[in-house]
Amino acid sequence: MFGRLGSVGVFAGRYLAVGLLALIGFGAVDGAYAQTSETENAGPLRVCADPDNMPFSNEAGHGFENRLAELIADRLGRRLTYSWYPEARGGMPTPFSNRDCAIVMGYAQGTELIEDTNPYYYTSYVLLYRRDDDSLAGVKRLSDPRLKNKRVGIVARTPPAALLATNGLTSSAVPFESESDDGAPRPALEMIHALAEGDLDAAILWGPIGGYFAQNSHVPIRVVPLVNETAGPALIYGITMGLPPNDPQWKHQLNKIIAENQDEINAILLSYNVPLLAPDGEQIKSAER
Repeated sequence: MFGRLGSVGVFAGRYLAVGLLALIGFGAVDGAYAQTSETENAGPLRVCADPDNMPFSNEAGHGFENRLAELIADRLGRRLTYSWYPEARGGMPTPFSNRDCAIVMGYAQGTELIEDTNPYYYTSYVLLYRRDDDSLAGVKRLSDPRLKNKRVGIVARTPPAALLATNGLTSSAVPFESESDDGAPRPALEMIHALAEGDLDAAILWGPIGGYFAQNSHVPIRVVPLVNETAGPALIYGITMGLPPNDPQWKHQLNKIIAENQDEINAILLSYNVPLLAPDGEQIKSAER
């Protein structure tokens, strides 16, 4: 998810900024870029994506952004093609000035780095803990005193890390580094494994990542969107599609497709256990196993 928050990938994205808020990484866009509107293009729909970044996208087309791109291409009656930009290698410096793509499927709203559509989903960072851990049952915010002295996994330098400090949880926090190259271990997988094995009591991840990997854990894990925090950095983000500049017709056309297909978009996201939220933070459906 480019322009993500965090990511380990919205935000170093994948940790939304971990990922997910790995959301920033397009670089400057050439203001002089201009071409015929994409609405007049009958050729392939060119999408920029990461070839190895589940649950968002991969070269085999297994990610939810792949499926969303397929939906958009189908509604437009155009063939889908990809330009692959591995985020772990530095992301996408100028995806539109060289005409590599007409859409970047996942981009955080409000970064103002490039043009984008209306949000097609809202989600947040999540707190994860084992469903059989009665000591944390019902915890919904990081200020809950039951988290004191708990081993909480956190991806370093992501927005929730600041909230751990605010709530006095840093002394027992267990930091994980985001991936720096293709061979680096993925923090999400490490954290989910450590949580399942009891080496962590809780973990904080970008919602789409946490929901997806928790769903596949052999130990049932509860996924709690962090929508009740009253201080610190934003943890809820609207996710849009990044677009070329100076093409309002294209933006309008995609916004119309999003509005007309929102139920199908939500169904795709929920099938990957993405914690979906309304703009005010209310859950559309719980993402938990």
